[in-house]
Amino acid sequence: MDKKKALLIVVVVLAVILVGASVLYKNLGDDIATEQLAVTETPAPENGSGETDDVAAPDFTVYDADGKAVSLSDYLGTPVVLNFWASWCSPCKSEMPDFNEKYLEIGDRVQFMMVNMTDGAQETLASALKFVEESGYDFPVFYDTELSAIMAYGVYSIPTTFFIDVEGNVAGWMPGAMDAETLQMGIDLIIE
Repeated sequence: MDKKKALLIVVVVLAVILVGASVLYKNLGDDIATEQLAVTETPAPENGSGETDDVAAPDFTVYDADGKAVSLSDYLGTPVVLNFWASWCSPCKSEMPDFNEKYLEIGDRVQFMMVNMTDGAQETLASALKFVEESGYDFPVFYDTELSAIMAYGVYSIPTTFFIDVEGNVAGWMPGAMDAETLQMGIDLIIE
């Protein structure tokens, strides 16, 4: 009988610890999420001309679900939300409903490029396509099967999101998952 009580106490204590950790993670994560959005500051001109140089977004080519090549430069003149993700990435999956909702709201004014890190090992085209289909997302998904986009942006962790203005310049970026409020802050950097 004592062993059963001891086991029950251990289970209850572990449950309390897990719930407490979850609540702390959620609350602390909400407090710092908006502070992680990095706004690209235009560097001071070195030539003293008074003109500034913008940070141009590197171009890349990825593929849509039909295998058609699509480049970032195809969207020059349109603000772009560029998100790098994978279906095995829990933080990526946690932010996708907010991206989908925002896409449905403003997708006619902002190009969403949800770029899947399709490395062929951890993430295959089949697993990514299955995830998108099962999730029912409406935003445009592209597949970085050659990892050229990941390399062009130096993405070392996912999710990572870049906000690119109509002139093709990076206005801001954020590593890690973001909430709807932070996503809106990034979008506000690139739309008029």
